[in-house]
Amino acid sequence: MKLLRPVLLGLVSLAYPPLVYLGLGHFEPRWMALPLAGMAVVRAVATREKTWLAAAAGALVLAAASMLGNHALPLKLYPVLVNAVLLTVFATSLAYPPSVIERLARLREKNLPPSGVAYTRRVTQVWCGFFVLNGGIALGTALWASGATWALYNGLISYGLMGLLFAAEWVVRQRVRAQHAHG
Repeated sequence: MKLLRPVLLGLVSLAYPPLVYLGLGHFEPRWMALPLAGMAVVRAVATREKTWLAAAAGALVLAAASMLGNHALPLKLYPVLVNAVLLTVFATSLAYPPSVIERLARLREKNLPPSGVAYTRRVTQVWCGFFVLNGGIALGTALWASGATWALYNGLISYGLMGLLFAAEWVVRQRVRAQHAHG
């Protein structure tokens, strides 16, 4: 059950944009806010980390705004909130090392050399840039794009871009490792 909650939360989060888009065609926004509120409560129960508790609180505020005003915009702002939270986590780790990527790297390689620490710091900076850009596009689609465009970007394209960044970083990392092994 402990592992099931984060997996289910992740799946619901991935499905959130298309579910909201499809749901708004059949239900008022106030009713579509209920799944967002449910995700927020599950996230709050599943975590002890202050950042994710703040994210859950933010999601509850968005859900409440949608319920009270019966507006779809707060529902569409959830991906913006997620990017802002991830940006906060990654940027804070740059100010208070080790960086997020260094922590992940140390799971595989306990004795990370100084060059590896510098590399992981740079990758964390790249992810910060990604979250700024992705969050900005998510905000733009929420404010000015059609519901279909919002769902397409936030439910598919943004995840594709994230996967592309993961893949590009993996390729770069292999080259950096090879250079250090021969250097």
